[in-house]
Amino acid sequence: MTVTTTPAAFQPPPPGEFIGHPRPLWMLFGAEFWERFAYYGMRALLAVYVATTFFSLLPEGEAKAAASLTYGAYTALIYATGLFGGFVADRYLGYRPSIMLGGAFMAVGLFLLLIPELPWFLAGLAIIVVGNGLFKPNISTLVGKLYAPGDARRDSGFTIFYMGINAGGALAPWVCGTIIGATYGYKWGFLCAGIGMILGLIMFHWLRGWLGHIGESPAPAQNLKRVAIVALGCIACVPVAYLLLSRANLVGYILLLMFAVLTCYFIGSSIKSGDRIQLHRYIAMLLLFLAKILFWGMFEQAGSSLNFFAKDHVNSPFDFTLFQSFNPVFILLLGPVFAWLWPKLENSNLNPSVPRKFAIALILVAIGFTTLLLSIKYLDDGTGHIPWLMLALVYAFNTMGELCLSPIGLSMVSKLAAPKETGMAMGAWFLCSAMGNWVAGKTASLAVAANAGISGYVETYTFIAYAGFGMGAAFLIFAPFINRLMHGVR
Repeated sequence: MTVTTTPAAFQPPPPGEFIGHPRPLWMLFGAEFWERFAYYGMRALLAVYVATTFFSLLPEGEAKAAASLTYGAYTALIYATGLFGGFVADRYLGYRPSIMLGGAFMAVGLFLLLIPELPWFLAGLAIIVVGNGLFKPNISTLVGKLYAPGDARRDSGFTIFYMGINAGGALAPWVCGTIIGATYGYKWGFLCAGIGMILGLIMFHWLRGWLGHIGESPAPAQNLKRVAIVALGCIACVPVAYLLLSRANLVGYILLLMFAVLTCYFIGSSIKSGDRIQLHRYIAMLLLFLAKILFWGMFEQAGSSLNFFAKDHVNSPFDFTLFQSFNPVFILLLGPVFAWLWPKLENSNLNPSVPRKFAIALILVAIGFTTLLLSIKYLDDGTGHIPWLMLALVYAFNTMGELCLSPIGLSMVSKLAAPKETGMAMGAWFLCSAMGNWVAGKTASLAVAANAGISGYVETYTFIAYAGFGMGAAFLIFAPFINRLMHGVR
């Protein structure tokens, strides 16, 4: 395989802005909207569908625990493959061809979920996992490449892009779950998600000219050949992903190994280059990755244990799947506030540094779970149910934490990584999400375990709250040290 390194020099997008940002940002916003519609639509259904369709012969608690492990393994792998997808796009295929090929695989996988047989269902999940690796990190990388180094609009641009993610995420559970799934059967929600993925691909291909030369194939004359080679490689990876989904406990060990290799790669790369500043920046990036893993392990209870909790322990006038829309709806409501807030604080020299924003995120999600614990203790109606507004409040706190971490983290990675390794670094960011999702799945399996009842949730969420407060305080204390390692990156 011939390796071509993407040029490090900044290539500006074609002229033209909309609401103060490069026009291609809004095309990427739309493409990501439909991809996230597909992902959140199927995610809203996944854990409950797996428990009731494939593990229904087990006792209820065991079925939920098994489904939570499957959910955790799937969501972990969906992010872990981004590391390889970023490398392929950086060094061989280019960002645009990677996005189109990955999206095609994801659409095929989503349609396979319609088959109500476990082997076919796992095959569909495996194909989605492989395709997502090519799609997800590379469309985020393209956003970063729209802005010159030092462009103050970058953080706001990523926040706007993040709103596109969550606009799709807000609509998807309502359409795929509450309307289609609850009315006609949850498997038809997967069909709706697959259609959303196809719409995203059409939009990206149709408006690709807005990007100019950004993200194009490094060797246009060999593009078809390279796409074919990468496609064959993806097909070869599907059985591996299938095996890991079938043995969810193996995923955690593999992710730890990948993170260790990744750490050695970034440190070794900067040492080999002799760039001391880049070495320090990679150390800072890896420390912030640890905060991301912990945050995501807490936050991603949403699709597993909080989904089961909403189904079994919340008095609600609507289908439980609609709770999966609450987080993205709050993103849409609060995202513009945070996009306005950071530059405003910057002008007043009050903008928290990236490490402090990460610390605030951990503390906010801890407050969210503390709210849920207090609701269980004081607002239980005597049948093990709490008012739905309290769960909505939990999602509000967790969302504020997400806005302090996820869009800021995407921007941080694009600034701390060496230009030639931005795709791989973005993949590493999603690897941290993978590790957090695996931790979330294991944690959720304890919360919903057999015979635990609501006490299992209380014990698990108490641990989450303590962990969030403790690690948030630690990052506040060590923020000045991490800032020095970042050498002026904010």
